[in-house]
Amino acid sequence: MAAAAPHTPVLLAPLLRAVAPVSGRWLDGTLGAGGYARGLLEAGADEVIGLDRDPLALELAAEWGAAWGERLTLVQDVFSELDRHGTDLQGVVLDLGVSSMQLDRPERGFSFQVDGPLDMRMGQAGPTAADIVNETPEATLADILYAYGDERASRRIARAIVRARATAPIERTLQLAGIVERCLPRPKPGQVHPATRSFQALRIAVNDELGELHEGLMAAERALAPGGALAVVTFHSIEDRIVKRFMQRRAGQGGRPNRFAPEVEAEAPRFEIVTKKAVGPDAGEVAANPRARSARLRVAWRTDAPAGPVAAEEIGLPRVSGG
Repeated sequence: MAAAAPHTPVLLAPLLRAVAPVSGRWLDGTLGAGGYARGLLEAGADEVIGLDRDPLALELAAEWGAAWGERLTLVQDVFSELDRHGTDLQGVVLDLGVSSMQLDRPERGFSFQVDGPLDMRMGQAGPTAADIVNETPEATLADILYAYGDERASRRIARAIVRARATAPIERTLQLAGIVERCLPRPKPGQVHPATRSFQALRIAVNDELGELHEGLMAAERALAPGGALAVVTFHSIEDRIVKRFMQRRAGQGGRPNRFAPEVEAEAPRFEIVTKKAVGPDAGEVAANPRARSARLRVAWRTDAPAGPVAAEEIGLPRVSGG
């Protein structure tokens, strides 16, 4: 019935197993190339609302999604606003981070392995990574690299960036990657590229990804019907930690994220955790798609308790000075 999927999303099979049986109305908050939306429709969803901030994703989806007719609704928006586009949902799926569709296009500026403009904007609007790199004070830049990239050499890299931009603007991906590489030891076999953490941090800052995640998780809580599933796929430890703490907190588990966080009065659980531990890819999936290696899936069922706000401090959202 439907056209072939443009790609196979990571952890689709374990996600579908965890939320089975699939039925009713679902929302895919990170449509991308459409793999999760197609998987949900094939698994039995009556309707899927496909949401993405990237106009390119919607442009491509208009082609492959036509075969699904009225069962697929396409919307351009950020997933922090997902409850404006669907309520009483049977499920919400979020696949966080950059998509292969974005990473594989040098002109989008997400990759440190091919040259392109230093952009990184998922929605193709607003300040670029070049704006941040060239205009942010050194101390704040170091905080961004450390808080959003777990980059231990953040101060050294920030100092090198400021020194380089004093000579000429940093406007290309390989230009920035070279600056970062010169600050760090040559990687050993099997280690990630030296610029990985810095590019991750800048991408998160450009797109306010962690703020979006915080707001998106609360929006999903508001949008889900009792018994509805929240399934989130993350690709780095910062995201996974936030999702884990959100689900634990909303399931009535776990203490304070740190001893400085405020005490939170016990409330009726809003979720029941399905995946007691994060689910990763098996060897076959990693062999077929090396980018799946770091993927982690967490799933929880919505209860009938009223939705409510969650403070950023409760789920350990990183803070950046001056940001």
